[in-house]
Amino acid sequence: GIGADARLPAAPLERPHHAPPASLDPFAMMNAFRFAADMSHIVSFLLLLQKIVAGKSAAGISLRTQELYAVVFCARYIDLLWNFASVYNVILKICFIGASLTIVYFIRYGNRQKNTYNPDVDAFPSLYLIAPCAVLGILINQDHKSPFEMVWAFSIYLEAVAILPQLFLLQKQGEVENLTSHYVAALGAYRGLYLLNWLYRFFTEPDYTQRIVWIAGLVQTALYCDFFYHYYQSKKGGLNQPVKLPV
Repeated sequence: GIGADARLPAAPLERPHHAPPASLDPFAMMNAFRFAADMSHIVSFLLLLQKIVAGKSAAGISLRTQELYAVVFCARYIDLLWNFASVYNVILKICFIGASLTIVYFIRYGNRQKNTYNPDVDAFPSLYLIAPCAVLGILINQDHKSPFEMVWAFSIYLEAVAILPQLFLLQKQGEVENLTSHYVAALGAYRGLYLLNWLYRFFTEPDYTQRIVWIAGLVQTALYCDFFYHYYQSKKGGLNQPVKLPV
């Protein structure tokens, strides 16, 4: 998870206090669950980029959710400026920031994308998510003397709820087209696999405890449960079937 273990390099969702000693294996914290989670996250970006950039459509996509994710990654990975954990870690951080900003740019300014985006159905008040998460980041973090720790905690809390505008948009529409449904499913799978990663590390690493991350991760995974149920029910008839949601 988003670890405080200063001896080992962190996953893209993790934050070390110091750069790890060069003598340590840069993949010491890697396991099958973490790798699968990272790949699922990358797949979710590729699916969304395929729809927005190649398909030139932002229909059914929440700009508000994408802007929240951009804030999450820019805040969490600001330590790129001073911390090096591993090449793998750095590449994924840069990819996540770059992909998020690219998606926001195309939805806002792409000639065809902005014409297919519907702000009327993407009306979830983002400030209601950002403000409480900022307060939590200041009050509940792992080092109250460190501004970066407050920013890091803020990014964890905000990521847990950033999908809400997207889910509310899909609920309003009642039907989710194929590529968008696969995007949301891949994003939910990434979080679910990270839960398994944290569980694995809890039983295999001594003194591994990350309560902030665990609680936020459980909240985030729970938000996907209803979508996953309807995704499974719809895809039983074929992967190309749209997902039907109760309005």
